[in-house]
Amino acid sequence: MNSAELPSSHLHLHLHDGIGAAVPRVGAKRLVQGQARYCDDIELPRMVHVCFLRSPYAHARILSIDTKVASAMPGVVSVLTGADLSAHCKPFLGVLNHLPGMVSAPQWPLAHETVRWQGEPVVMIAAQTRALAEDALAMVEVDWEPLEAVVDPEAALAQDATAIHPELEKANLAYEARVDRGDYAGEVARSALSLSLSISTTRVTAVTLEPRGVVADWDSGREELTVWMGTQVPHMMQSVLATHLRLAENRVRVVALETGGSFGLKIHTYPDEFAAVMLSRLLGRPVKFIADRLESFSSDVHARAHTARVEIAVSQDHQIRAFGVDGLLGIGAYSKHPRGSVNEVRHVVNLLGAPYQFAALHAHVRVAFQNKTPYGMYRGVGHPIVCLLTEMAVECAARKLKVDPVEFRFQNYRPDSDYPAELLSGTKLEALSHEACLRQLVSLMDYPALRQAQAKALAEGRYQGIGFATFVENSNHGSATYGRGGAPIAANDGCTVRLQADGTVLCSSGATDTGQGTETALTQIVAHTLDLPLLDVRMQLGDTAAAPVGGGNWGSRGTGVAGEAALQASLALKEEVLRCASVLWEVPQDRIRLQDKQLLDVLGGQVLGTLAQLCQAAYVRPDLFKSGPVPQLAVTRFYAQREYDGGIYTNGVQASWVEVDVRTGCVRLLKHWIVDDCGVVINPALADEQLRGAVVQGIGQALLEGCLYDDQGQLMNATMAEYLTPMAGEMPDICVGHVVTPTQSSELGAKGVAEAGITGAIAAVVNAVNDALFPLNGQVTDLPVTPDRILKAIGVIH
Repeated sequence: MNSAELPSSHLHLHLHDGIGAAVPRVGAKRLVQGQARYCDDIELPRMVHVCFLRSPYAHARILSIDTKVASAMPGVVSVLTGADLSAHCKPFLGVLNHLPGMVSAPQWPLAHETVRWQGEPVVMIAAQTRALAEDALAMVEVDWEPLEAVVDPEAALAQDATAIHPELEKANLAYEARVDRGDYAGEVARSALSLSLSISTTRVTAVTLEPRGVVADWDSGREELTVWMGTQVPHMMQSVLATHLRLAENRVRVVALETGGSFGLKIHTYPDEFAAVMLSRLLGRPVKFIADRLESFSSDVHARAHTARVEIAVSQDHQIRAFGVDGLLGIGAYSKHPRGSVNEVRHVVNLLGAPYQFAALHAHVRVAFQNKTPYGMYRGVGHPIVCLLTEMAVECAARKLKVDPVEFRFQNYRPDSDYPAELLSGTKLEALSHEACLRQLVSLMDYPALRQAQAKALAEGRYQGIGFATFVENSNHGSATYGRGGAPIAANDGCTVRLQADGTVLCSSGATDTGQGTETALTQIVAHTLDLPLLDVRMQLGDTAAAPVGGGNWGSRGTGVAGEAALQASLALKEEVLRCASVLWEVPQDRIRLQDKQLLDVLGGQVLGTLAQLCQAAYVRPDLFKSGPVPQLAVTRFYAQREYDGGIYTNGVQASWVEVDVRTGCVRLLKHWIVDDCGVVINPALADEQLRGAVVQGIGQALLEGCLYDDQGQLMNATMAEYLTPMAGEMPDICVGHVVTPTQSSELGAKGVAEAGITGAIAAVVNAVNDALFPLNGQVTDLPVTPDRILKAIGVIH
């Protein structure tokens, strides 16, 4: 029966809930366990809302799923299981091909037969409202067979451990990284001081202001999929969705509007988001999924849970001779698609001791699967971990040698004049400025006066500490990071700059803005280059239907890569404007200047005309341009950083001043300093607040945050009442300084700034706490540094 044959009461007009035009619907399409049914006796809103039944077990076999009652609930549109979806998509595989030995198992949008972490999605229900979907969810019955939960990474790698993915050859070993350079054993044996520390950190998660969300709309008439989502990487998601839904990329549009925070969390493929997008295609109608705060804790990626033994060897004349680390981390049930979950390890083995000169390096880190939430990227990725390992060892060595930690660092830094340089790991560094940064930091904090204040406080029975951390941070990545591994992640970015008929500018970039100010920075670059007011430049971000293909925002690349593309496009457009003005007004091009929306003849100071007049002529009267090509007032340029394929490194130094109440173990943050070198600073206010915000996140991991699991793999603090994040009233003043060493790999000269603050903050705070505890022979090496751990370190409790 077609629509013409239906009674008029069955022909309804349903709205897209603000997503698109009104669309005539014939009845209402329902999908129950993979079968489409038209129900002509009900009328549903065009958009449906989904929620997920998630596994209550960390490891269990699914024996049966009964959805009959849920399917019949009011307002329910579809009920789907893993078996229903598998015929319509390909599974994900989070493996990078250029990392030998890295493995993972295929992951489906909904669990098949076995669940492998508490919170893994198992059943998806779509209904008229989220509330109706959740009501139906309560009526789904699942028969589970609990299996042994493998929670501890060390236990996961034991020979008799239960295999989380039995099909994998090496059971629960996901990856192993090793770097050995120089005579490590000999340097340790010959050293005057060799000390080791056992350090552990706890899983954390990003806790973004806005949770993950997606709205997908499949247009069956045009066979096009449009997805609005909170993502940092729209072009990557376009490729992922096209590949796994078996569509051409030009049939998939991803729109990443302003997003309330991301911090790396929103650069992954999430099974629940993907399932919601698939459902839109199956139903032919918009589908919306917003993760609530409770499910976010067990479905958003976690990060930074390492156990490591770090070693440092120092000669008689206080020169560092060797660094070593043996580490282990668990990455959850799967390696995350498409970037994988092992990048923290790569940073640890490649950047241990990076700011310093030394002769030998040993680094070995193993990665294990476990029955926990999958691991992914979080601001700074592995840089905060390797900084923590390096700087705790450096600070401890200085203390053992009774050398001031500032003096010890100056003695061992690679001189600023020695760059470019190559680390023992093979990592190449263009230009760092640790000496200049530390000199400025010491001046900013008035270091001698601060040590005097610390001594005075100790005499009064108060325990204050000053801690330092020197860091390096990768930015402006090349293709070696992901492209060589086969991941669909662009190393370049592009920008289109177009003059409108009134002389204003419309730009489009594949970059995204998740609160860090990308839109503002790119707008500034274009406006400055064309000498226009900021309000005359409009920047559109993150729409794959309009923007040139680009990598999006990750790894502190927004300004350094997307900004350079915007600069080059603006310069090319400016050159074309001057050429067109020369033809239109018959004045040699080298005499014309674009200034304040006007074209000037610099020889006589004459105003030839306005930019708007030129644009009007170009679009409306192209016949006035008697020679040369037709005016080309839209320019697209791409930029990729290719000189240092591993990326351009930024650097800096941080210091923290704390006071520890030795009766309660509570830490009071008195002040924090950071001096950062991110190359040319485009917007000082944005740069400074990026650094401050990242420092706050670092303080959170140092003192407060942690995803706590029991031995059955149950997440025990999955609420904002129990997962402790920093509060404004607890934060110190954060003083920011800059050293400017422009990168020579771009004309703009900008490096990244977004992750520098968190990279050094954790180590600086922990070192400050341990400096305060030194008179009591106390030291804390397990994070977060909680009151009970402090009291145990100084013997108050046992």
